[in-house]
Amino acid sequence: MGKSSIIHHPFSVLRCPSLSSPSVQRIVPLPLPVTIDPVVASPTLWCLPGVDGPSDARRDIYVATPPGYGGNPDLLHPVVYFQDGQNLFDPARSFAGHWRLLETLALRADGYAPVLVGVPNLGPDRLREYSPFDDVIHGEGDGDEYLAFLRGVVKPLIDSNFRTRPERRFTTVAGSSMGGLFSLYALIAGAGTFGSAWVLSPALWYADGAIYQWLAHQPGPVGRLWLDVGVEEGIDEVHDVRRMRDLMVARGWQEGNQLRYLEDPLGDHDEASWGRRINENWDTLARVAETKVERFKG
Repeated sequence: MGKSSIIHHPFSVLRCPSLSSPSVQRIVPLPLPVTIDPVVASPTLWCLPGVDGPSDARRDIYVATPPGYGGNPDLLHPVVYFQDGQNLFDPARSFAGHWRLLETLALRADGYAPVLVGVPNLGPDRLREYSPFDDVIHGEGDGDEYLAFLRGVVKPLIDSNFRTRPERRFTTVAGSSMGGLFSLYALIAGAGTFGSAWVLSPALWYADGAIYQWLAHQPGPVGRLWLDVGVEEGIDEVHDVRRMRDLMVARGWQEGNQLRYLEDPLGDHDEASWGRRINENWDTLARVAETKVERFKG
């Protein structure tokens, strides 16, 4: 696997063990919390327990490797870094439905198979952590500190313990709602690390829409972007995302090229809608993220 030791531990739910030695990062294999159709190949689920982050918080990082990962040790994989990581793989832990990403990944045993990383949020501190902007109601935003955590702690851990393609071109940041707001910001503010972003139903209203003014003063296209919204979320949300699409186009992002945009007629503001869109639009998202694997050289 990489530079960390692997321990085996039986689990019936998606849960990491406590670290007995915090100075040694371990990779823990987990049983799948969902049933995968036996006629398709299965992904593998891992955990990096107790990763230190901002505000002295420790969280478990979940990693799904695609089918065939273990049987192809000479292949390097792109990586997608998801926010709200507890909602991706296990319906028992998800907030409102779940993304079914293990089931989606099981159907992609081909050359477009990234490693999926789920970084859980901090619960009550989620708004503060994901926002790079101060808000009069919710207080200071710590999005820049969280971005530094993803770039300086999480990504190096993943790259050192899994067979990844670490270049920015093959590194994607992804999220929905507040995680979508953060991912849009991270693509531009963290352009040295992330080459693309999957931004689903972003909370563009947060901090009185500060993201619009900020983005209007940023450089033109710095990567590739998937931007979407569900029509069932409401007219205000659809208007906000259309406004962002138009602003991106005005800043030089070409729709159909650097920018892919979707309005989902059945989509609501929930985990099930976001996971369904990932599954239904996988081929396009894969092109946005440049998710082709490469043979290891060396």
